[in-house]
Amino acid sequence: MITKDLLINFKPSTQIIKKSLIFSTGIIVKMDAINFLNSLENECADIVFLDPPFNLGKKYGNSTSKADLLKIDDYKLFLSNLIDKSINLIKPGGSLYIYHMPRWALEIGGLIGERLNFKHWIAISMKNGFVRGKTLYPAHYALLFYTKGAPNILNRPKIPAAQCRHCRGFVKDYGGYTKYIKKGINLSDIWDDLSPVRHKKNKHRAANELPMELVDRIIQISGNKNGLIIDPFAGTGTTAIAALNVGMRFLLNDKLSSSLNITKQRIEEFYQNK
Repeated sequence: MITKDLLINFKPSTQIIKKSLIFSTGIIVKMDAINFLNSLENECADIVFLDPPFNLGKKYGNSTSKADLLKIDDYKLFLSNLIDKSINLIKPGGSLYIYHMPRWALEIGGLIGERLNFKHWIAISMKNGFVRGKTLYPAHYALLFYTKGAPNILNRPKIPAAQCRHCRGFVKDYGGYTKYIKKGINLSDIWDDLSPVRHKKNKHRAANELPMELVDRIIQISGNKNGLIIDPFAGTGTTAIAALNVGMRFLLNDKLSSSLNITKQRIEEFYQNK
């Protein structure tokens, strides 16, 4: 049975409950993202993670149409509603993470305004190097990090120093501090040690999918055991697995049945391999 405190945060109709996947520490729902956020109690989340569609005309699931292509004003309204609902869900001291392209990250920052404390614009480095249109090569995605007041949790993990794959020496000169570097370097706001998307050989669907390492790191910075993470764009369930890895509870949503089926399978495999 689902824990009572998790159900307290979730106020759906009976019809929605019947369409939900309920696990011992989490619920995954199939509905519109804004309606999902409206079904939750205010100030219930330790982390809200948003990875919305980028409005690039991509196809998701088995649809033959490009549903992810709204008029600019309509997409701005969608983002505004998304941000407003998400901010309401965050506990005092909780965290909001938003993953998007830099062009839209600027818009999002304006939408948040003075309601949250800005912590970081984290640059997730892109690796392909393809020039697009009449611009410089777009070399990163933006991961915006905000907190509601002073953060309850703000861990600063260390990561392994980058090494040459041939000689295994460090790729940077750390000015005589090698003995300290061997224990790891402080995480910065440029993440070039992971990919912005999961490699195609490890993906669970044809559409883009976030790497496990990215969501793991978000939870490592701002998560806590038995805390609650909310993700209205669950995709193939990477947030659920990241939460399960550290004992967090989760409330996830996706409007595609195919995504929910993949998420269900991944969670079941997690429990089988535990």
